[in-house]
Amino acid sequence: MYNCNKDKIDRTLFTIMKNLLSIRSYSTKPTLHSHSFHQLVLPLRGVINISVGNFSGKVAPSECVVVKANEEHLFTADSEARFVVVDMESLPFNISSSQCLVFTINTSLRSYLTFIENQLENTVNAQLEQAMFELFSLLLAEQALLPKVDNRIGMAISFIENNIADHLKIKRLAESAFLSETQFKKIFKQQTGMSVMKYVTKLRMEKAQALLTHTDYPLHIIGEKIGYKEPSTFSRKFSQYFGLSPTKFKK
Repeated sequence: MYNCNKDKIDRTLFTIMKNLLSIRSYSTKPTLHSHSFHQLVLPLRGVINISVGNFSGKVAPSECVVVKANEEHLFTADSEARFVVVDMESLPFNISSSQCLVFTINTSLRSYLTFIENQLENTVNAQLEQAMFELFSLLLAEQALLPKVDNRIGMAISFIENNIADHLKIKRLAESAFLSETQFKKIFKQQTGMSVMKYVTKLRMEKAQALLTHTDYPLHIIGEKIGYKEPSTFSRKFSQYFGLSPTKFKK
């Protein structure tokens, strides 16, 4: 039988701990404020204008802004915009040790935000919400804190992620960012710290590692899923990156 009182107690304890996930909108009228806990804001739809620390500007979907405890900040957003807001007693080391207040989130965390929104808008379950928070924290700790990227580079990164199985050429990626090839290569390296093709290889190898670990796809299918039509090419690239062949990695 469902125990309403126990659920209320669990939720009260969870609230006191200041570890909460919620879906919010923000007023078009800014109010300067601070709070005793850390807060992360991750846009789902629309952008948020924020002034916090040394950052003042827009934060869009696929990005996260960190407001550390007791830090004054100012939010404004369109009324139809929606955000996942995370209140945290403590931050993972990668976040707490960084001066980066706004960063791009990876594909896994972006996908998880959709689940969070669907769950919170349809069900009240304190135990599940705590588990969701803990998983969010683990995913957050895996984030590489690349500074907020130029929107044009952000579009190119999204294009790479969505088309990782295709033969990706600099020309097509530059077009997705509305830049010349020369401008694109220069700005991409400035923003990400690596060349375009090195970034593509990194994403491909990370996906290959996950597929080898968690699926039973044959090697040629895994190669195709990350853009290598020839099994020998996939094997060579994987061996160069990880120091062992896909076959040995899978054992």
